[in-house]
Amino acid sequence: MPRQIFQVRMSLAGVRPPVWRRVLVPSGYTLDRLHRVVQHAMGWRDCHLHSFEIDGLQYGEPDPDGELALHDELDVRLDAVLGKGSRFQYTYDFGDWWEHDLVVEDAVTADPEERYPACLDGERACPPEDVGGPAGYQALLAALADPRHPEHGPMREWAGDAFDPAAFDAGRAGTLLRRFC
Repeated sequence: MPRQIFQVRMSLAGVRPPVWRRVLVPSGYTLDRLHRVVQHAMGWRDCHLHSFEIDGLQYGEPDPDGELALHDELDVRLDAVLGKGSRFQYTYDFGDWWEHDLVVEDAVTADPEERYPACLDGERACPPEDVGGPAGYQALLAALADPRHPEHGPMREWAGDAFDPAAFDAGRAGTLLRRFC
């Protein structure tokens, strides 16, 4: 049977203007590999806890203390819990609480000439780590947009001169996906 590929759109919830990516991932990937795809495609640094919610069940890295009731993401293949049209959530950083809405837009046969995962498209840079969630990111964007804003200088220094919220390079994201996922 030919290998199946899921086309997944991931959008950062609660952020305007929208930050999103469209990726191709093998349907045989486990959820822990999808976690790595989300991290590299979005631009996160994998410094915080995460979880998936699919059909009311929580998946992630098992908590050795048993405080988080999560099913082990290493044991779950995408094609066992998802299909074309499936909608689910990925939460990253339980302090900042970055929610990602994911949808399996399509399921196609793998192209033998293509390497997966792949990033097809997207918009805008991922927010910096530890900016304070969607509200903190909106405050950062407001400060960066107005040089007269009292926090413009400190926020520019904190985010770094290289941070451009409008920037996104699908080719670079695709290279990272193939290298690390």
